[in-house]
Amino acid sequence: METLNYQEIVKDIISKYAKDQAEEDLENTEIVFDTERDIYLLLYTGWKDENRIYGCPIHISIKDGKIWIERDFTEEGIPNQLVELGVPKTDIVLGFRAPHIRQFTGFAEG
Repeated sequence: METLNYQEIVKDIISKYAKDQAEEDLENTEIVFDTERDIYLLLYTGWKDENRIYGCPIHISIKDGKIWIERDFTEEGIPNQLVELGVPKTDIVLGFRAPHIRQFTGFAEG
């Protein structure tokens, strides 16, 4: 059985979302891959007219061999995409859920 490379899977997912931005929003889109600490972010930063743009729609960490979804503001849902890519639910932690709720999610508790 082939071992999944969680770092590459996470980087591919975030890169896909970054590329899917409207052309005018691309200059405000930043990807942060800290492969040493296994922290992966998609950020929106910059200015639009007089308004400051800053947001982090995706924040994923890899801890102890599990993918921790710290923030997920995607329509499809990153956990569902990971499962479709072959990542077992036992290796996905919904870090944005309270620890006492995780046992009811169908994913790993952490």
